[in-house]
Amino acid sequence: MIPASFDYVRPASLEEAVAALDGAGEEAKVLSGGQSLLPLLRMRLSYPSVLVDVGRLEELRGIRDEGGHLAIGAAATHDEVVRSPLVNAECPLVALATATVADPAVRHRGTFGGSLAHADPAGDLPAVAVALDMEFVIRSSSGERIVAARDFFVDYLETALAPGEIITEIRVPKLGDGWGFHYEKFHRTAQAWATVGVAAAVRVSTQGGRHIEEARVGLTNMGSTPVRATEVEAAVRGAELNGQAGTNGSGGGGSVNGHPRSQEGAAPGNGNGAGSAPHGGPGPRGALRQASELAAEGTSPPTDLHGGPGYRRHLARVLTYRALGTAARSALGG
Repeated sequence: MIPASFDYVRPASLEEAVAALDGAGEEAKVLSGGQSLLPLLRMRLSYPSVLVDVGRLEELRGIRDEGGHLAIGAAATHDEVVRSPLVNAECPLVALATATVADPAVRHRGTFGGSLAHADPAGDLPAVAVALDMEFVIRSSSGERIVAARDFFVDYLETALAPGEIITEIRVPKLGDGWGFHYEKFHRTAQAWATVGVAAAVRVSTQGGRHIEEARVGLTNMGSTPVRATEVEAAVRGAELNGQAGTNGSGGGGSVNGHPRSQEGAAPGNGNGAGSAPHGGPGPRGALRQASELAAEGTSPPTDLHGGPGYRRHLARVLTYRALGTAARSALGG
């Protein structure tokens, strides 16, 4: 289809962009990489009267170390995030998840802030944002405000952004030493949205035996917004890892920038996956399994051609088990 007519504005500075957005109000849309917005325009699911193109604004690009957090410019491309030494060293879960976004062509054009602003619960980055407690720096003609990720995603494709506002950067907290990370994603084809995904960060202590001190788990496509699996986080705290941490079915399929990545497309529950591990029982596998059984609690997964709520709840449990196990091994240097 052909998009509805609109005016196109390419501001030369952030100040000009803010002024253009303020002048157009609810009729304006921000264009950066365009990988999410342009398909909506073609299908006439979105029909703004003004497009404000900020893709070339250097003020919105770059990745900086700000001490306690990294500041990722909203217009930084996915590829820039994946390849960033700072991101890989300080916030590797961000690089792991971003590397699974669509395909190389999309990652070279699509932007980090644009994907988050699109707020598709099937996207890979919103779950990472809530798991890591990211913050969004938002600018308007009234000034600047900061919104926590837990408050940013309001509903399906809806965020806390008000008319006239634009994301300028995303702040990603540094978690420090002792953490391991993993993003586990199940999708039917390489470029497809996640049927379900799990972002896991695990902090392991070796004092008095190896055990999990803290965990953070975010779920992709298990509701109208990304879900923080707080019940899993509480249940896995204190789990002993005196044996081989995690599972024998992490689906090892290579790595992203030195970090383990699961074999994409492996069917949950097969002989090479976590679904073949025994339920319950003592030891680290039983502890992680029991915690992972809570992954679907309080979720409202959608129904589409890729599966119904029951299937997605099963996936959430299996993938959470895999993600926790791999993250724990990563924390232990495995």
